[in-house]
Amino acid sequence: MNIKEKKFLITGATGFVGANLTRHFLKKGARVSILKRRNSNSWRIKDIIDQVSFYDVDLLDSEKLNKTVKHIRPDVVVHTAVYGGYIAQYDPELVLKTNFYGTVNLLNSCLKKGFEFFINTGSSSEYGIKNSPMREADLLEPVTPYGVSKAAASIYCQYVAKKYRLPIATLRLFSPYGYFDDISRVISYIALSCLRNKKFIISSPEAVRDFVFIDDVVDSYEKLLINGENLSFGIFNIGSGVQYSVRELTERIIKIMGCSALVKYEERPSARVEPKKWVANISKSKKDLKWKPWISIEEGLRKTIEWFEEHKGLYF
Repeated sequence: MNIKEKKFLITGATGFVGANLTRHFLKKGARVSILKRRNSNSWRIKDIIDQVSFYDVDLLDSEKLNKTVKHIRPDVVVHTAVYGGYIAQYDPELVLKTNFYGTVNLLNSCLKKGFEFFINTGSSSEYGIKNSPMREADLLEPVTPYGVSKAAASIYCQYVAKKYRLPIATLRLFSPYGYFDDISRVISYIALSCLRNKKFIISSPEAVRDFVFIDDVVDSYEKLLINGENLSFGIFNIGSGVQYSVRELTERIIKIMGCSALVKYEERPSARVEPKKWVANISKSKKDLKWKPWISIEEGLRKTIEWFEEHKGLYF
């Protein structure tokens, strides 16, 4: 697919992943429309808002959504809108409505018009707790309402793709980090605390995650569009293939920033079940998408920290 001049519809464009995708596809020459909730904070895309067409639409308002999609007539739909990815977003009913029914409504609206490709954004939370690197064919056993809702959305997208033989695929993201990340995320929290010379507490230092840099994440969406002609119905893990504990991550950041005196490790009971293994098997993505992560954790952290230093005014 030639991205230039294609009409893109991006949901969740005011969020971390969505904002980075919006910027990327604008640079590639796409004509980008975005859907956002009326009360969404647009700080991540404030400087490019005049380069996109934006619509205040709630995905749960199917009537307005139908009219908007019909008006935009997108060639490519990139669905990143989500609720429940942050600790403060804890309403199980709203999590399910937004992530599952919102996806169903969006897909149904797009089916009426037709499209060249629909990319759904999934989550590693769909897998639940596993004892080995997570594979796309693994049984989904989510342990949170968020994981349940994302799994349901991915399965529904796969069902529609197979039933109607449509170009729909899901990218199952692990733990992306980088430019414009939310201050509540662990890497942002540590780096911004160091920049403010403010002491901070790491409460779950032994928790493990597969961290993948945002540039590699964005590249996976582009690779799917370029190589995805025969990859409909597919689900693909997007991670680094390496897990790090929060303690290891913290030590790397404070070494780069020279702020070791600010950190305090303090084990606290967690409402979440913390597994010993949380890492992607990315062999399918390498083979089928022709994608792999290029940015090492060290380089990714340095790029992220440099960006925070240059843009700290966005956060404080």
